[in-house]
Amino acid sequence: MEKRRLGTSDLSVSKMGLGCMSLGTDTATAEKIIKTALDEGVNYFDTADLYDYGVNEEIVGKSLASVRDQVIIATKVGNRWTEKKDGWRWDPSNHYIKEAVKKSLERLGTDYIDLYQLHGGTIGDPIDDTIEAFEELKAEGLIRHYGISSIRPNVIREYASKSSIVSVMMQYSLLDRRPEEIMPLFEESGISIVTRGSLAKGLLSDKMLGMKDGQWEDKDYLDYSSNDVKELIESIQAKLLHDNRSLNELAFQFNLENRAVAAVVAGASTVEQVRDNARAVNSPALSKEELAFLQLITKESRYTDHR
Repeated sequence: MEKRRLGTSDLSVSKMGLGCMSLGTDTATAEKIIKTALDEGVNYFDTADLYDYGVNEEIVGKSLASVRDQVIIATKVGNRWTEKKDGWRWDPSNHYIKEAVKKSLERLGTDYIDLYQLHGGTIGDPIDDTIEAFEELKAEGLIRHYGISSIRPNVIREYASKSSIVSVMMQYSLLDRRPEEIMPLFEESGISIVTRGSLAKGLLSDKMLGMKDGQWEDKDYLDYSSNDVKELIESIQAKLLHDNRSLNELAFQFNLENRAVAAVVAGASTVEQVRDNARAVNSPALSKEELAFLQLITKESRYTDHR
């Protein structure tokens, strides 16, 4: 699988990353999914301390222990579980980040984290203190690089101007083109985008083909009504889909077409999903005609909440 440089870092990530949130807590099943991803050429695995109360990190670390020096492990910090673990609160403080990284390292069974990401953020955060924490962890060798997971333009601009982030994880798809609003900033700053939600909760997957009229209820998405989604899928099917092209492929390749995108992070709860996603990511890039048609029939949109 093709690898792309992550921002200005020395990390080369496979253009598909495995989103580990949906692995579940059955270790045997999760290990099979991770092994399949490795077999498909995936070297980039994304988890978070929040997932399954840290169990996800433990499973990922154990599954990748034998190939640790060959993979990129990314995890996240900032959402702090309550003592009863019945909810969490946002804590981007310097102190908490430096304490949380120790626990993530222990759960992952590693001496360093390749990419440590702030798991959210608002413009009202103590951003300078947060950056200081990441820079100190980097200087100590506990993390190699850091980034943020955010869809807030004002927050992203602050980190782009004040820090040495190498990546931003953002929701991006044919049905959510909002990130295009700030993509010039990424190219100017040498920051990569890592996308999530490429299939828009499954609405851009092959399972939507052949849906009956009555099955389109509650299939709305952001600015798209259920009927909008239906018409969009039918238009794509009529114009672009054929024996050698699938909807999954078009969805992933649309993201990868953008020069600022280093990788798409795709979740999987089965071995088959990993293989399908890898096949789609490894498919031919969009032709000029395909890209132009997809841009024409989808909505350009902008963020309304810049906090």
